[in-house]
Amino acid sequence: MDLERLEALLGDIGAPPFRASQVWRWMARGASSYAEMTNLPAALRARLDAELPLSTLAVEAEATARDGTEKALFATADGKPVEAVLMRYRDGRRSLCLSSQSGCPLTCTFCATGRMRFGRNLTASEILDQALHFRRIEPVDHAVFMGMGEPMLNLDAVLAACERLPDVGISHRRTAISTVGWLPGIERLIEHGPPVRLALSLHAADDALRSELMPVNERYPLTDVLAACREWSAARRQPVFVEYLMLDGVNDRYQQAVALADALEPHAAFKVNLIPYNPTESGLRGSTRAAIQAFRDALEERGVRATVRLTRGREIEAACGQLAARTGPPAAAGSVATAGPTSALASG
Repeated sequence: MDLERLEALLGDIGAPPFRASQVWRWMARGASSYAEMTNLPAALRARLDAELPLSTLAVEAEATARDGTEKALFATADGKPVEAVLMRYRDGRRSLCLSSQSGCPLTCTFCATGRMRFGRNLTASEILDQALHFRRIEPVDHAVFMGMGEPMLNLDAVLAACERLPDVGISHRRTAISTVGWLPGIERLIEHGPPVRLALSLHAADDALRSELMPVNERYPLTDVLAACREWSAARRQPVFVEYLMLDGVNDRYQQAVALADALEPHAAFKVNLIPYNPTESGLRGSTRAAIQAFRDALEERGVRATVRLTRGREIEAACGQLAARTGPPAAAGSVATAGPTSALASG
């Protein structure tokens, strides 16, 4: 729902301002048509149906894994690809992985999105429409901005979407913004914005390797980024989630776990999520289970809280950018394709 167009249209036809709030409340509860909005006059519902699409995004492809993970590839009105994922857990959680950009300009070597052509920043409405797509299927309660794009490069739209996510059922404390270490965005979040959680994609504790994996490290070195994260943690009284992708023979050795533990002082400011890597087309391989467990043990022996993230959507194109890359350019608006079974979910 293009919320700015909604307000403009209601103003043009002389509808009272509260009608915009009524429409939004219906959308946030999962309404799939204007016909369901029974507290709006019939004439207004007909006008909205004729002039304002229910979503700014058109579904291009969908895939569902055996574990219940569901991914959607959308196209914006100007044909830009956007992906989002719904992850279903046995404990009842329904978590969304949302995109903030179409493509990404930061070219991390392990990420499928980084090899795509960067399109543009998404609007707040386009971000919300990813969540609303899945809310029309079932209630949702968690969200991470860990899909396509670097959220800190589109922070105004991301924060505007975060302000409305509680209406959809996702509280601020159950919303996390992930960053590769875009320092100006972290610094802004120390003082401003809703009380959402912060996640840092780290993946290496030394600058040389991190720069090889993530070129952004040349611009914002890890020492400076971690200092800002400590400041955010102290100000918000919450730990920063550290995302660490486990890459076989690259960053999974014992000495690298020791270096990571040393870098994350004080340990109370951080919590590490070790992420099994499901290969894209980067040529990198995921670490073995034994290597991941040994890495976790080394961290915990040194007082670092560490968990191993569950892998979701293994047999579908659930890694960021994969479905768009395999499906090809978005088809005409409104068309729907079914994605065949392929690869896996990875942070990116």
